[in-house]
Amino acid sequence: MAVHVEETDGMTVVALEGDLDANSASVTQQEILPLAHGGVRMVLDMSKVPYMSSAGVRMLLATYRQVNASGGQIALVGIADDVKDTMSVTGFLKFFQVYDTLEDCRRAIAG
Repeated sequence: MAVHVEETDGMTVVALEGDLDANSASVTQQEILPLAHGGVRMVLDMSKVPYMSSAGVRMLLATYRQVNASGGQIALVGIADDVKDTMSVTGFLKFFQVYDTLEDCRRAIAG
């Protein structure tokens, strides 16, 4: 799993690339959670994440909780349809703002 972080338009954009599974979720979480500080507007760009296991869902939930506790916002971008369906059925999707593209997200939460 590759993690690329960019600060842009007042947002912290975290682009993930690769499978988010039991092998990568904890390491990815260790890279992301330090970014969840006071009032952060975090965007997780998942457009290059073809597969996510339950460990990945738990990582997203932990990230949501950390961002929320710091008074920030978190959004997901480019979730694969299968992942989106699973998150919707399990109720996890309701915790996140979800956008199809990074540009849609920028328009909605920038400023």
